[in-house]
Amino acid sequence: MAPITDVEGRRIALSNLEKVLYPATGFTKAEVLHYYATTAEVLLPHLRDRPVSFLRYPDGPDGQVFFTKNVPPGTPDWVTTAEVPRVEGPSRMVLVQDLPSLMWAANLVTEFHTPQWPVGAPGEADRLVFDLDPGTPATVVECCEVALWLRERLAADGFEAYPKTSGSKGLHLLAAVRPAPSERVSDYARELAVAAERAMPRLVVHRMTRSLRPGKVFVDWSQNAARKTTATPYTLRARPRPLVSAPVTWEEVENCGAPEQLAFTASDLGPRVQDYGDLLAPLLDPDHAGPLP
Repeated sequence: MAPITDVEGRRIALSNLEKVLYPATGFTKAEVLHYYATTAEVLLPHLRDRPVSFLRYPDGPDGQVFFTKNVPPGTPDWVTTAEVPRVEGPSRMVLVQDLPSLMWAANLVTEFHTPQWPVGAPGEADRLVFDLDPGTPATVVECCEVALWLRERLAADGFEAYPKTSGSKGLHLLAAVRPAPSERVSDYARELAVAAERAMPRLVVHRMTRSLRPGKVFVDWSQNAARKTTATPYTLRARPRPLVSAPVTWEEVENCGAPEQLAFTASDLGPRVQDYGDLLAPLLDPDHAGPLP
């Protein structure tokens, strides 16, 4: 029988705590739950009021990996849900609003993915994102070079950009924007991706065509579309090691000379949060949001 844990007055059954989810390091499900419990203070603000898509990997990254967008069967009635418009028709999705909901969701073993808009204004983006994805033999080192160019280009339009690792092999760049239709934000992001390719044609590609990507950084602007989601800051990823989509400083980006310098696991995040707090906190402050040109 699964042990029952009380989290802020909510009873949650936690299962398979000894299961190894990350074989490369022996990282267990209990350690996954501990990670989310100890990073909740910085993670929850980035989840709150955004419908969550779960990328589930209950048997680890080598097992079945699948997306869950609708409210999963067996969801407790105290977990907040909301109806969200989608192309195929409205659906009900989970909102992870508090620590009990976070721990219930973490027990499902999942990556957290969220859109660029809050549930109260579907399709009205309040942030912009670039997913910088390196094509082998390029690495996150080349992504850093592109991120620095994009930082300056965004600054010229009045936006302050904030970097985080993807938790895989690339880098995410985010900026707060005054609420605007996702289509407009996507168009603006595409303009900047095209400009980056023109400025650095040997390094950047803005089209998804795989034959164009070896040795270059794909500046994926399309995740600004209303239907798309991006890995939430601080989420664990389904990789051989318990890598995290971790906020990083611009100094770390500027000084990155090897991929391992920007590869952070769950055990790294506690000390980083102690040292830096939430590096992405300005994204949550409307005063930091700039208008689209």
